[in-house]
This record gives sequence, C-alpha cells and structure tokens, in this order.
Amino acid sequence: MPISRTSPRRVREPAMDSAVLELSWEVFGEFCRALAVKVAQSGYKPDLVIGIAKAGVIPGAVIASILRCDFFSMKISRDVGVERVRSRPKIFSETPREAQNRNVLIVDEIATSGETLRMALNALRQVAPAEMKTAVSFAKGKYEPDFYALRTEAAIIFPWDRQVVDDDGQLLTNPMYEELL
Repeated sequence: MPISRTSPRRVREPAMDSAVLELSWEVFGEFCRALAVKVAQSGYKPDLVIGIAKAGVIPGAVIASILRCDFFSMKISRDVGVERVRSRPKIFSETPREAQNRNVLIVDEIATSGETLRMALNALRQVAPAEMKTAVSFAKGKYEPDFYALRTEAAIIFPWDRQVVDDDGQLLTNPMYEELL
C-alpha cells in the first residue's frame, strides 16, 4: 500500500519556513512499513534489528516484525526523563551480544546530527557483527543513514509524543509542541 502524500497533516508554517508534520499512529505505521520494504528491496537481509530507545524501539520493533527478524534495543540518549541534560548522547545499556557475526539493522525514529547512530555503530563494532546498516523513519540535516522513509526538514510531532499526562493524570498537549500547534 503506497503512502498517501497528504496523510501527514500540515499544522502551520513556523517562522523558519519549514513545515510541521503531525503524524497519526496510522501514518507513522505506514512510514515504518515503507522503511521495511526499502530495506527488503535493497537486498540487505538483517538477522536482527536493534531499536534505539526510547523512540527508535517503536519503528525498530515494527520493522523487525515485518522483516521477520529478532529484535533488541539499546538505550542511547541525551535526555534524563523529559529534560535534555547532555550536549552529546550517552549509552545507558549493554550492546546486544547476539549481534556477533550477524547482519544488524540499527533503527531510530529520526536522524539529525547522526551522533546517536554513530555511537550505536561504534558500540556494536565491539561485538563484531558481520555487517551493520542504519535506518530511520525521518532523515534531517546532513547525516545520511543507509535507509530512511522520508527526508524532511519539517518539525515532526510523533503520535506518542503529542500528548503527555499531567500530575492529575489528565492528557494535555506536550508543552514542547505548544508553539507549533
């Protein structure tokens, strides 16, 4: 099923002239499906998929399921809770030893600077996989992953991120998106 070019809703044009893409779960799922098909049609056959936690585990698990691969995760982040506390990402989990001598696809939801993916690649080299490739749902900036579903400079509002629970247990618009919405 092809991805509808009108499915992502353009919310408004921010001052820097790039669009805002607000994604539904359904549309994000279609981007994951398209990414899995790109990998499969390229001829690369991963034995396992590693999703970068937190948000990369979502497309990673979907892609692993579609490609019928094992799935693992690695936590690499700049954040602690909801606060960005580091200028560079940090690895918080062990590299899956199951990657040794196997073809690995590292998946994240977005690549901007590429620092997280480069860090994952370097960590995985320590367990000596047969081959490694990178895949993201959205590519932004200068970093070029091996596979991506869409290259865009738009601000992206992911379906799992749009709303958060407040102290009273009520859903509200994520404060980091209030200016975009």
